[in-house]
Amino acid sequence: MNSQEIEGLKQLLSTSKKIVIVSHLNPDGDAVGSTLALYHYLLKYNHDTTVILPNNFPNFLKWIPGADNILIYDYLSDVSNVKIKEAEVIFTLDFNALHRTGNMEKPLKESQALKIMIDHHQTPEGYANFTFSDVSMSSTCEMIYHFLDMLKDTDSIDSTIATCLYVGIMTDTGSFKFDCTSSTTHHIIAQLIDKGANNSEIHNFVYDTNSYERLQLLGCALKNLKVLPEYRTAYTSLSQKELNRFNYKKGDTEGVVNYGLSIDNVVLAAIFIEDSQEGIIKISLRSKGQLSVNELSRDHFNGGGHNNAAGGKSYLSLKDTIEKFISILPSYKKALNNE
Repeated sequence: MNSQEIEGLKQLLSTSKKIVIVSHLNPDGDAVGSTLALYHYLLKYNHDTTVILPNNFPNFLKWIPGADNILIYDYLSDVSNVKIKEAEVIFTLDFNALHRTGNMEKPLKESQALKIMIDHHQTPEGYANFTFSDVSMSSTCEMIYHFLDMLKDTDSIDSTIATCLYVGIMTDTGSFKFDCTSSTTHHIIAQLIDKGANNSEIHNFVYDTNSYERLQLLGCALKNLKVLPEYRTAYTSLSQKELNRFNYKKGDTEGVVNYGLSIDNVVLAAIFIEDSQEGIIKISLRSKGQLSVNELSRDHFNGGGHNNAAGGKSYLSLKDTIEKFISILPSYKKALNNE
């Protein structure tokens, strides 16, 4: 965003507006954290603000301040559609293509509201009136901090907003271990702690509160783990039967793909999760170095994301999806062995 756009947004937000904040399907920590941080900020200026997410989000994020006020489109589509239709401003956070909102895509496209995109993924679509897009950023939550800084209003960040932002930055950086974590990221985290974010408590809520079934499901995924040494690749899978067996809940497989990437000499990891309700295989991909799983996912699995972290989907069976994945590895062998 240039200085003229920032001044335009300052003017826009200087008077009370009906505002809707949305994020993508299967919301993660960055999606929930960024939407709620912006929600609490806008409430300070008396905006009529609503957060709408396409579908439910993991239980380990439901403690975040304001989570109880989120509208889930899958459950409350009629109310959500009214909010979208009445909105004067719509913020779209942590995604850059409207199809990433699932069933919300149509009402969002039809909305006459002014749209503001804040996102750090590659290849943004041109639907927004204002676009703040930066793939070098660790997370959308980090971008929200920069957005408030551009508005010269970081003094408005209180402990509630700081907590929301900390969650998104922490989860999208893998607790600050991914390459996207910069010195600026750490400076922002320090500011958030100073403003009241309780870092140890947040980490405990997100990572250290597990159900017995979730740990059993992790054990199943690790038992299914396979390594292909010639391609420096690891993959695992979970069938719908296995998910049901361990009483799967949304978010239970968060981070499981990283176990494969932690194996010595592995630079590409994948997890394939069967979703019989949607009729797809959900895919998460992770890589080290310059190997772009964003390109791999876009080219082969109807997905995308970041260079080292991406998602996709397949309409084949679980077995056939895994076979397809293995079949494309020879074309990436040089890149895999160069890491």
